[in-house]
Amino acid sequence: MTTLQIGDKAPAIEARNQHGEIIRLSDFKGRKVILYFYPKDNTPGCTTEACNFRDNYQSLIDEGFEVIGVSIDSEQSHQKFIAKFELPFNLLADEDKKIVTDYGVWVEKNMYGKKYMGTARTTFVINEEGFIDHIIKKVDNKNASQQIRNLVGTKN
Repeated sequence: MTTLQIGDKAPAIEARNQHGEIIRLSDFKGRKVILYFYPKDNTPGCTTEACNFRDNYQSLIDEGFEVIGVSIDSEQSHQKFIAKFELPFNLLADEDKKIVTDYGVWVEKNMYGKKYMGTARTTFVINEEGFIDHIIKKVDNKNASQQIRNLVGTKN
């Protein structure tokens, strides 16, 4: 498993979004990217986090960020999630688990004594040159945008 560190070059991404369009991390060179990994569309914690990014989306854009969510759900699942919660940003479908593996967030989890593989909720803040500036492993779903702002030192 990859263990990325602050200062590492962010692994390349090429995946389909909710519209079937190919999105590449390199498309956002010159912008800061909030790349957030979440376990599953339409689950309570993931919905809370996505809605926090939705509610703060315009101010994040104004601060020079782009928001991209990644889960192993399908494009169709992402379409329903976006429609239900009016999410204004791209959600990437990582059904082959390449991105979660490249970013080291496909991990063994344990729930009620049962072990299984799943996505560790993690946020990467990637700078304009494509390097990782921050890694958030303990995401505050309700305050995800402010958590990032506190790390990067923006005022909102």
